[in-house]
Amino acid sequence: MTKQARLDILVFAAGASRRMLGADKLMQSVGERPLLVHVAQQALKTGHPVTVLLAPDRANRIAALDKLDLGRVLVADAAQGMSASIRAGINALPDRAIGAMFLMADMPDLRSEDLSQLIKFFVDAGGDRVIRATAEDGTPGSPAIVPRRLFAAFKDLSGDQGGREAMRGENPVMVPLPGRRALTDLDTPEDWAAWRESQAHRDQLNPG
Repeated sequence: MTKQARLDILVFAAGASRRMLGADKLMQSVGERPLLVHVAQQALKTGHPVTVLLAPDRANRIAALDKLDLGRVLVADAAQGMSASIRAGINALPDRAIGAMFLMADMPDLRSEDLSQLIKFFVDAGGDRVIRATAEDGTPGSPAIVPRRLFAAFKDLSGDQGGREAMRGENPVMVPLPGRRALTDLDTPEDWAAWRESQAHRDQLNPG
């Protein structure tokens, strides 16, 4: 990328956590910090600009990001679904953004090196291809990077549809990440319990 061009990372954090039985999944602890902060910090470590998309009624999430050097966009119509966050994120990008990474905020296993690897593939492909992470076995996952030529299509989305419709007909570059990092998202109390058990088991096998 030239000094003028840039790739932005959009962190999607405006969801309602409806399946968490009253708890907020993005404020659950990963290590000693909320999941939202953990994911945002992994994104910041890449050195690329980061913008977090937030629902205005989630003051705890907004406050958790206070000390981080990143952009914040309040999605006024977040209740309309994922498309509202996508539109808000795309509209917040500067003219010199050649692409955007769509990073979900509920994926605790992703690391900054994973994100940097996806960005390298995007740059190596000329900044014009969709890049999508997969599990180690090739199962499609998240995040994805979309080039600027698709931004207009994302602005036309409605309802709770994600980016699938806007990317119809594309031939993504599929990039495998270690294990199941590209698949692990935590939506329910059961998901969190299973994930924490797996982390405890890993720590027992790898003490120190």
